Amino acid sequence: MLERHELEAFLTLAEELHFGRTAERLHVSTARVSQTIAKLERRTGVPLFHRTSRRVELSPVGRQLYQETRPAWDRIVDAFARAVDTGRGLTGLLRIAFDGPAASQLLVGTAQAFRCRHPDCDVQLLEARLPEALAWLRNGTVDVALTCHPIREQDVVMGPVLVREARMLAVPAGHPFARRTTISMEDLAHDTVGQLPEILPTSVRDDRAPHRTPAGQSLTHGFSAATMTETLTFVGAGKGVAIVGAHTRRYFARHDVSFVPIKDAVPVEWGLVWLANGATARIQAFSQAALDVLREPSPSP
Repeated sequence: MLERHELEAFLTLAEELHFGRTAERLHVSTARVSQTIAKLERRTGVPLFHRTSRRVELSPVGRQLYQETRPAWDRIVDAFARAVDTGRGLTGLLRIAFDGPAASQLLVGTAQAFRCRHPDCDVQLLEARLPEALAWLRNGTVDVALTCHPIREQDVVMGPVLVREARMLAVPAGHPFARRTTISMEDLAHDTVGQLPEILPTSVRDDRAPHRTPAGQSLTHGFSAATMTETLTFVGAGKGVAIVGAHTRRYFARHDVSFVPIKDAVPVEWGLVWLANGATARIQAFSQAALDVLREPSPSP
């Protein structure tokens, strides 16, 4: 019979494929992870991982074991978490990651409503750069994050969409698009637009098929942007243009950057996300509080 620490070590290493990162996630030594995996392999009689000096890979048997045990383990963890929440009520601490001032305002209002409903449960808000949200969830820094949807990761659950906003193109103040009231996707390129923040070449009208890149990475010139401030700094310096959410014009206004609505772009969607094996009554209650806060009518001026 598998011990809990053995199963956790196997599943974590299967996801990380790195002994050091696995040890960090489990808060044990690398040697402990190695010993645990070696013990499992002796019991199964076949390698679960193929190791070299440069990489770790699942063996066919290891891959099958992971596929069969991961869903079952997630259900066990979820069931136990629900039992604990039921027994204790909504108590403890809920840690939430956010990126930027617009997200912080939404979460502050939601946290206030949540505390009124569940005074025995506290909320801690932690600012993260957008690419850090999933890493923080997986390493246990936070329990939930407010970020862009969709998140296409098997181990991540998306809550309901909380906010939808128009997409805008941030361009240098002297760019020809800055004189336009709107632009279309046809003005940019024929390729699908990716996640925010995304840098496109300034001369995008002459480059009809720019390559897609992960959020915050440049398409040309070799530069990258990890934050919205960095993104707009590149834009203001004439290094490129960026597709951003409409809130950026309000919270990141700059004299050297103009924001032009993209009339036919799909909206940006924001919502809460959490790990599938980390769902708790606290998270569900906070998600409901966020929906309720957004449904409340705004006070009259």
